[in-house]
Amino acid sequence: MLRPLLEGEHYKVLWARTGESGVIQAVNHRPDIVILELDLPDGDGLTVLDALREWNAAPVMILSGRANVADKVRALDAGANDYLVKPFAAAELAARLRVLQRSEPPASDGPLLVSGALRVDMATREVTVGGDLLDLTATEEAILYLLARHAGKLVPCQRLLRAVWGADAATRPSELHELHVYIARIRRKLVDHGGNNLLCGDGIAGYSLSLAPDHESAAPQTVF
Repeated sequence: MLRPLLEGEHYKVLWARTGESGVIQAVNHRPDIVILELDLPDGDGLTVLDALREWNAAPVMILSGRANVADKVRALDAGANDYLVKPFAAAELAARLRVLQRSEPPASDGPLLVSGALRVDMATREVTVGGDLLDLTATEEAILYLLARHAGKLVPCQRLLRAVWGADAATRPSELHELHVYIARIRRKLVDHGGNNLLCGDGIAGYSLSLAPDHESAAPQTVF
């Protein structure tokens, strides 16, 4: 029902049946707006919202049959930008989406100078080292943005897996191996541009981006 409505409003529509596939779609395609159901086949939509908010600032509209105030408050407190109860009027949905498109990104998602020469800009989706723009895949971007949000702190592998591959990914060894592969690629790209020792971790407990306290171009200090 939503696809023809949204395509009639000139949106390109991506669709996912489960929360896990939705997270993966968001990583790969970076949608401008996310419409999220709370009652999903593989769990609660708030789990998906938590995963998205680890690395993605796109506006999220909850579209749900849950009409009680408690659910609305939980969703908005978890990072949703709007909440629309089903059944709904098509014109109202379209109007709310237009409002979300006009919304300014949160201040916390502006330029982030993480460590010395490393600069991560969540708003423009640019990562530079010493002024050189890094060519990152969508998954590499998502991982690096999550680490940048928690720069100076160790981010457990389980948290990275849930945020980028979905809630159940942490239970599958194949995804853990894939995470290690992506981390190795990110580290190599950083080093190739002079970003030595920026990405730390042993692959068991987790990974971290080092944080220079003064944000100058001195050698970064690793903080776990």
